[in-house]
Amino acid sequence: MTELAAMPTDWQRALAVVAHPDDLEYGAAGAIARWTDEGREITYLLVTRGEAGIDGMDPVEAGPTREREQRASAAIVGVSEVEFLDHPDGVIEQTLHLRKDIAAAIRRYRPELLITNNHRETWPGGYLNTADHRNVGAATLDAARDAGNRWVFRDQLDGGLEPWGGVRWVALPASPHATHAIDITATFDRSVESLEAHAAYLAGLGGDMADPGPFLRHSAEHAGEQFGCELACTFELFAL
Repeated sequence: MTELAAMPTDWQRALAVVAHPDDLEYGAAGAIARWTDEGREITYLLVTRGEAGIDGMDPVEAGPTREREQRASAAIVGVSEVEFLDHPDGVIEQTLHLRKDIAAAIRRYRPELLITNNHRETWPGGYLNTADHRNVGAATLDAARDAGNRWVFRDQLDGGLEPWGGVRWVALPASPHATHAIDITATFDRSVESLEAHAAYLAGLGGDMADPGPFLRHSAEHAGEQFGCELACTFELFAL
């Protein structure tokens, strides 16, 4: 069993960059609740509004519905700032345009920690990951360096966005190559509540993932066994 190190604690600001509403709730919400309880500042950046995520709901209705659910979900774990980029759900590509949008957000919010999608081909257990997740995760890793280079995306300087080279780590929840973890025993119930806030999405999902409590507890217990606590959240951590 892989030994997991403790997540860094010497930081104050984080930016979470993910593809869809619900991505953070299926991986990192328990950790985010603990961090905001500790007084840390965390902002959510959603690349899409998740408009293609509910089979029985037209995207015109699903997008605003999922935006409302994401804002309510974020509030449960102490996050008030939620921004959406409006890239098209389901067909995200790892383009310079995407990197530029993410780099601009990094320059605006000036985080020390970035949290983003698992960019690996699979989830823990070997389940195939999706292109949206992979492309957002990989683009965020690139944008972390882009944001610190004043000669990349130079037009952002004209808009008053100064370079930000202060990103120290990029963290991937739900990675098959986890390296770090944090104890979420005290905040686990809020992580479940935050996922339950995605009511319309869960209603259309079905299967084990539509029942937040047991699904999240199984993952958290397994992580806790590795980390030496009751319930934990794991990350693959990259140091910049």
